[in-house]
Amino acid sequence: MTLGSPATATVVKKFSTAPATKSVSQPDMFCRQCEQTRDHFACTTVGICGKSSGTACIQDTLMQLVRSVGQLVVAAETAGVSAPADLKAAHLWTLQATFSTLTNVNFSDGRISKFIQEGVVIGKELEAKLGGSNNVPTTLHNDLDGLNEEELEAKGLDEFSIPKRQAAMGNDDAFCLNELATYGLKGVCAYAAHCHQMGYMDDDVMMDIHKIHAQLNSQEPDVDGLLASCLKVGEISARVLAMLDDAHATKYGVPEPTQVRMTAVEGKCILVSGHDMVDLEALLKQTEGTRVNVYTHGEMTPAHGYPELKKYKHLVGNYGTAWQNQKLEFATFPGPTIVTTNCVLEPRKMYKKRLYTMNEVGVDGVQHIGPDRDFSAVIAQAQSLKGFPRTIEPAKYHTVGFNHRVVLTLADQVLEAAKSGQLSRIFLIGGCDGSQWDRSYFTDLARETPPDSLILTLGCAKNRIIHDESLLEAKLANGIPRVLDMGQCNDSYSAVVVATELAKALDCTVNDLPLSLAVSHLEQKAAAVLLTLLHLGVKNIRLGPSLPAYLTPNIIKVLQDNYNLMNTGDPVQDLALMMEGK
Repeated sequence: MTLGSPATATVVKKFSTAPATKSVSQPDMFCRQCEQTRDHFACTTVGICGKSSGTACIQDTLMQLVRSVGQLVVAAETAGVSAPADLKAAHLWTLQATFSTLTNVNFSDGRISKFIQEGVVIGKELEAKLGGSNNVPTTLHNDLDGLNEEELEAKGLDEFSIPKRQAAMGNDDAFCLNELATYGLKGVCAYAAHCHQMGYMDDDVMMDIHKIHAQLNSQEPDVDGLLASCLKVGEISARVLAMLDDAHATKYGVPEPTQVRMTAVEGKCILVSGHDMVDLEALLKQTEGTRVNVYTHGEMTPAHGYPELKKYKHLVGNYGTAWQNQKLEFATFPGPTIVTTNCVLEPRKMYKKRLYTMNEVGVDGVQHIGPDRDFSAVIAQAQSLKGFPRTIEPAKYHTVGFNHRVVLTLADQVLEAAKSGQLSRIFLIGGCDGSQWDRSYFTDLARETPPDSLILTLGCAKNRIIHDESLLEAKLANGIPRVLDMGQCNDSYSAVVVATELAKALDCTVNDLPLSLAVSHLEQKAAAVLLTLLHLGVKNIRLGPSLPAYLTPNIIKVLQDNYNLMNTGDPVQDLALMMEGK
């Protein structure tokens, strides 16, 4: 995969078929970590997500501190002054601080500044263990000590912004890989934070995360080394996703196919979004006997498949669709809403006083629930509001819970159908969703798939499929539903297991399976999943609606040559190629 000697003059900063002529001179911000970035170049005044330039800059400062603390942790372990098990404060801070910088998580400069000051304390403690500044690989924690929000923002803009760091590295291909690894590692830290919520933290995984953060702090334009780091992030991601899958199944039981009511039930109500099931469980316990119903939204929908959660009878159903529709759906929900993790949008005034955040999520002017998970204020507000005036009948339902443990029980039927010609192809259609019109590609592709094909779907992009009744009602000849909802991005491990186990059963590689992947890319969890697939050697992935803005043409060519990574195109034309195994 060697790209040869550094040659930045021929590399553009924007994905395009022609060199980009656009340049940015000292913008207010420079953020291109998500797929929806402005003009597919970068958000330079305000984020498409609603993030202000000040928030973007202070997040750049925080991420630089995360990388610096990573160097200190690695140095402490190498010097033998700290064992991995003694670094739990640094581990947890790294996960939470990194998670807070993901797209649509934290819009609060005050909350981000607090993470920075916590990191300063951790940096000083590690420095003390190393025995003085002469042995410390970085002293950024001292430089940031005591700075106010404006000063931290200025640091981010003047010293740690993408244009500044890219210029310092001096090689656009190397910096592109640095960004790819950074964003993938952000996703890994988010998944690992979910694991920590359930009491799972692997010291070996955490040390590998610190080592990657430390490497990314280097300005060395080591293209091959950074490419290896990207694949290492994929390997770490695979381990973390497996740990997350095990944590959920151990704590809440193996998911099982479960019909979820998608229409309203009369009564007082609370809506919960995000991914952390521990928060949902705490709410369900505290709302027992209060006559307040609990609904899931978006990313929380898979909760209904877990035996230990669905036993709560007042977990009555799901309300709404994907995260990008929350400004309408939160506004029309007649009760308070809790956002436990990503994704959150800047709220409208009409529901801002009914919105609560938790964990890494931050929005100024919104009530934040602390780590004690005291939902008494939320419950009191729910009881004071009108709630749903009546039950909607006939009810509509959607089936969730097709975890890999469930799907693999159907493996013999799937294999027999494939061998007999009753199953023409398996499609994995999922990933992150967003609001652009061209994301209809994934709906259109699903609708075009032949009736004798199987669709596995996961991630919030599945909302473009699971509300199509013609697809949901369809079954294969052997009675298996055509569309199997495998969960959210947190459940990506299920898709990996199903693919690898089917390949073992057929004595072939994953790339030889009658399987096609169309993945919607948006944010950093998606980057982690993509790197997981690349680490596993999965080829022929169609990624879209557009490829990440931070990928240079040279790096795109490497990914095309080695993995046949493709941009999504016309769904009809793509489907014809997919049916041929291309």
